[in-house]
Amino acid sequence: MNEIQEMSRADARSSAPVQARGLDATGWTAKRRDFLRILGYGAGSMALGPMLAACGDSNAQTTAETLRAQLVQDEAFWTEVQKMFILDPSKTYMNIGTAGSMPKVVLDLFAEENRKKAADSGNGYSNLLAQRQQVAPGFGVDADELAFSANTSSGMCHAILGLDWQRGDVVVTTNHEHGGGDTPLKIATDRYGIEVSRIAMPVGNNQTAATYVTLFDDRIKQLKAQGKRVRAMMWSSPTYKTGTMLPIADLMTVVKAHGLISIVDGAHLPGMMAYNYGELGMDFMSGAGHKWQCGPGSTGILVIRNKIRASNPLPLPKWYPIHTSTYPALERANSATATYDVAASVTSCGSVHTPMFLALVEACAQWDKIGRKKIETYDITMASYLKEKIVERWGVDSLYSPKDDPKLLSALTSFNPFQVKTDVMDATKSNTFVARMLSDYPQHFVVRNANFSVIGAPSDHYGVRVSTHVWHDANDIDLLVNAMWDLSRKM
Repeated sequence: MNEIQEMSRADARSSAPVQARGLDATGWTAKRRDFLRILGYGAGSMALGPMLAACGDSNAQTTAETLRAQLVQDEAFWTEVQKMFILDPSKTYMNIGTAGSMPKVVLDLFAEENRKKAADSGNGYSNLLAQRQQVAPGFGVDADELAFSANTSSGMCHAILGLDWQRGDVVVTTNHEHGGGDTPLKIATDRYGIEVSRIAMPVGNNQTAATYVTLFDDRIKQLKAQGKRVRAMMWSSPTYKTGTMLPIADLMTVVKAHGLISIVDGAHLPGMMAYNYGELGMDFMSGAGHKWQCGPGSTGILVIRNKIRASNPLPLPKWYPIHTSTYPALERANSATATYDVAASVTSCGSVHTPMFLALVEACAQWDKIGRKKIETYDITMASYLKEKIVERWGVDSLYSPKDDPKLLSALTSFNPFQVKTDVMDATKSNTFVARMLSDYPQHFVVRNANFSVIGAPSDHYGVRVSTHVWHDANDIDLLVNAMWDLSRKM
């Protein structure tokens, strides 16, 4: 019997041992009873995390055992969080990077507001100021700087196509960008004559935050030496392809040193990371409302710098709304006080579907209640645990995501699962691996792959990507790794 079969049969025998250890297993799922059985921890497990973290040298604190103990010590809290969702228990959803799941309270509000709107034949002519005022503090900005958009791609179009580009302007970006950012760049290239310079992205664990500072700074200096007019930097934090968190604060030092416009594709940031965007100081950050933030589809969060702070003393870039029914036609003053509510021009475009955004606001309120930093810590700890378990089986060279520099960590993990390493360049085989993770194992794992260029490789790699979020735990990681290892040997 392989490890997957053994774990899937644990349900029949796990409840009594858990109760014998002094834990109340009433109402626990089979997965949760199995969790402590596999772990081998008793009722004192909640105290083991700090003890293990305090033992040994600094390297020991990053081992899989220590990361697992950190996850276990707060398991009761996350059990309650996981009860918020109505996810199909027959599957294990690990593709939040594509789509999240609304909690029950958000679904109920969405349904209630839809019925109210229908009963009153209500319109949606609003810039949703009160709702933006509620959400903005959780992201470290003011309401005039936080807009509700349709999704990340919509926000990137707002950001890029609203700028006053001049022919010959250069945007420095990477070769691992999403189409949501690449498409408006291509439109700006064809329409305004801008140029795009792409940095080849490193992959794997042999990289640090300083790597990206050097890559961007060197490229900008090279372009300036050629007489090019570099105008902006655009990058993804994290990249959707490998999950590498390009370090925003570090890259902003390059932005400010060269006097550039900063555009961040932050599709995965809302709901995953507890960033303060006012302190980071980028000009634009476009994120999704429906991924890690677990709001409805067709919702996004767009942060637009609208005042001068110490975090970014550069002048505000000239920017025009491109999809709106509100146009004040005012110049934004370069001061600590906003000239006007720039975010209103993005949020207000005819009659918007207000129930959808009210549901997003409720999802954000739930995250604020749980604690955004607590969620970030849990998500990143799970991803780090996953990475360590992958390294134990496949070796560190299998990782496309870095694991050792904390500035580069996200809750997305990408790696090469194949025993024959060159098989990762076979799109069909990679697609089959993803399909069989869903079909061949009792947990029915939902993961995905993504193709990307690797420096020196003859063709794209199709890495397998896993998302870890609030409805997962260490047991899910163990089952997933065992299943992936089993399948990799079969393929």
